Amino acid sequence: MAATEDTAGPAPKDGKDDVLAAVGPRLRELRRRHGMTLADLSERTGINESTLSRLEGGTRKPTLEMLLPLAEVHAVPLDELVGAPRTGDPRIHLRPVTRDGLTYVPLSRPGGVQAHKLLIRPSPAGTEPTLRTHEGFEWLYVLAGRLRLILGERTLVLKPGEAAEFDTHVPHWLGPDDDRTVELLVLFGHQGERAHLRARQDPVRGSADGTP
Repeated sequence: MAATEDTAGPAPKDGKDDVLAAVGPRLRELRRRHGMTLADLSERTGINESTLSRLEGGTRKPTLEMLLPLAEVHAVPLDELVGAPRTGDPRIHLRPVTRDGLTYVPLSRPGGVQAHKLLIRPSPAGTEPTLRTHEGFEWLYVLAGRLRLILGERTLVLKPGEAAEFDTHVPHWLGPDDDRTVELLVLFGHQGERAHLRARQDPVRGSADGTP
């Protein structure tokens, strides 16, 4: 009997292929938004530059082992990185990020002005404040505890319910004014996101402000 010709045509493209194909452009956009080179990202994730370039170009399919460190470096949920469809749930899934003794709890999605709840633990006894600078402005509101804010040569103590806004080009430091953890609501833009959440950890232990 003669073989039957297959007239069904090519198999339809798997929906998962469409999802994976969208990962590359999303990775490239995130990297550029954060001002990182492929070399920077390779050093942060342990994934070689060639593989990262192929991921962004769509010639290499991402694996979970690759996506997890990339999501961590970019501080985005894994489902957002792969473009999982929205469920209509308005809640934001909080994924805390810890840098140099500070814990940032995101209260907004990436992009534009970032809102975070910030917890700063007391530094070890005898630790001297290290003032930092970076691009942009910051706004903060004290939720609990007493905040000591150093701006240049000025030192301010803010109590719960008090707020401050300042130019982060001015050398600054913030931390607890006593032995209790201080909790803040902090708003900062793209420059502050890079400084606080993308910078490498400060090699000086005990610094309460993680900005470079």
